Amino acid sequence: MAFYAHQLVRGFSSSAVRNVVIKQVTIIGGGQMGAGIAQVAAATGHTVTLVDTSDDILKKSVKGIEGSLRRVVKKKFADKPEAGEEFIQKVLKNVSTATDAGAAAQSSDLVLEAIVENLKIKQDIFGRLDKLAPAHTIFASNTSSLPITDIASSTSRLDRFGGLHFFNPVPMMKLVEVIGTSATSQETFDSLLNFSKALGKTPVSCKDTPGFIVNRLLVPYMMEALRLHERGHGSKEDIDIAMKLGAGYPMGPFELSDYVGLDTMKFIIDGWSAAEPDNPLFAPSELLNKLVAEGKYGKKTGEGFYKYK
Repeated sequence: MAFYAHQLVRGFSSSAVRNVVIKQVTIIGGGQMGAGIAQVAAATGHTVTLVDTSDDILKKSVKGIEGSLRRVVKKKFADKPEAGEEFIQKVLKNVSTATDAGAAAQSSDLVLEAIVENLKIKQDIFGRLDKLAPAHTIFASNTSSLPITDIASSTSRLDRFGGLHFFNPVPMMKLVEVIGTSATSQETFDSLLNFSKALGKTPVSCKDTPGFIVNRLLVPYMMEALRLHERGHGSKEDIDIAMKLGAGYPMGPFELSDYVGLDTMKFIIDGWSAAEPDNPLFAPSELLNKLVAEGKYGKKTGEGFYKYK
């Protein structure tokens, strides 16, 4: 009887999101990723509410979106400045801001989180919003490394929870990893795929495994380059040149690490190492730990493996 009741509830939950076209979007987090997603969603006709903890943060977010749009217009509307200005205003009209995530979620088809990579904070936010958002609302996380299943566990809508992992800078990068857990309904997954396509992105389907697809391949590659250098088998400059000229990569692994952020790399590899301590791909690096301890995170701090002006 309990099994039947569970299946019945699951059926009602799944039907709530069947054939839903995502138009109203709430994005939690006004940082670079959240603002980038908001820009792309607004530019493709979605109504977006961008949420953060203060109006000052949100003003900076909107200013950043406008600046990004002006760079787009400079290229796409070079001969039609009036049309370009009209495009900017049209996109900005689709973006509103709020400091009350609960109120914003009440009118949303999708609530997408793009905040700090902290499991408890993500769980707390979704746990609170789960009680306020409509039954049909889909929840999704933009996490790059945390298990979607763990984030979703704080809610009662496991079948309406998935991952949407965008890449930085969002307006330029075409890929979106769409992640489904063992509990994500097919209707929810299809809605997330269709939403990604509506943004003009190319979605790929992923299981809820560490790093999904891109980071599962990319982070161990960057870590192995680090270990190669630590063993004295190649300078960071030569390793970068070798991978750019030999493999055709636009950036070498050390350049890419500085771009991603050494603190982000350490966070990811520490999490994976804790989960799978015997996996040699996830072994930590003394050099990475040293640089992070010194506050040298890469381009964003002016120094990482390389120095930046």
